[in-house]
Amino acid sequence: MQPIPSSPSKTPSRFLAALLLSATVALAAPADLNPPLKVMSFNIRYATANDGTNSWPHRHYLLRETIQVFDPDLLGLQEVLQSQADYLRQHFPDYGFHGVGRDDGRTGGEYVPLMWKRDRFEWQDAGHFWLSETPEVPGSVSWDSSLTRMVSWVALRDRHADDRTLIVANTHWDHRGVAARRESARLIRQRMETDAAAYPIILMGDFNTTEADEPYAILVHAQGFTGRKLTDTHRVIHPERSPNEATYNGWRATRKGSRIDWILHSSEFTTLNAGINYTQENGRYPSDHYPVEAVLRLNR
Repeated sequence: MQPIPSSPSKTPSRFLAALLLSATVALAAPADLNPPLKVMSFNIRYATANDGTNSWPHRHYLLRETIQVFDPDLLGLQEVLQSQADYLRQHFPDYGFHGVGRDDGRTGGEYVPLMWKRDRFEWQDAGHFWLSETPEVPGSVSWDSSLTRMVSWVALRDRHADDRTLIVANTHWDHRGVAARRESARLIRQRMETDAAAYPIILMGDFNTTEADEPYAILVHAQGFTGRKLTDTHRVIHPERSPNEATYNGWRATRKGSRIDWILHSSEFTTLNAGINYTQENGRYPSDHYPVEAVLRLNR
């Protein structure tokens, strides 16, 4: 691809969430089915934010545990600074890592990196593009975007699924620019249809917009385009919208609001399970976003 209101649970929710989402993978898949694929998207909040008791040094262990318990095959992260990238590489040595800083295409600014289990996937190709009118220019900004935004993508051969190659992309859209989010959706859709049309696709990230908005329609329903529609994993498992589906929590136990973090996929996959992970420890959260998770199967 060149491409709530509710109080914190008293249950040890990181374990419960993992058990619920992992229930579909408890038994080995029949020989005529590919094995399940576990995907997580997680905005981890940048390490230099002045968040007091929620600052990175006070929560990185809980974030690490949250990832470890779900044990994703594919992991997309947002708001990752270089120091956090180093931490993730250190604590997840069995994963490949692909990402660069959005400001300079090297180490400056936030990453939207992808990680994958090396024992399942073989790296084939990878790249980045910026969400601007000059997408190959690192650090470029266009439209009404308040900050530099980008996409990182990787092509992986799945050793457990007939050695097929899939494209996995991760992004973080602007939180202010309405036009920027619309144009970001169009640019990603164009790349999907021109450079990734022959491959199964997983797209995840923090989109800073809801399913009621135009960018969602562009991506999911191919509004204004002729290419493949995408499936919203959460909506497959939870078909009715709820007023308590927020994925941004602001360090509180709130669930009131709409999802802005999604995992989407092309028709080559089937969604087996999906949900929002409410892991917390004594009312404290690993990030100001809840991670979102999905269990997929690549169809034969």
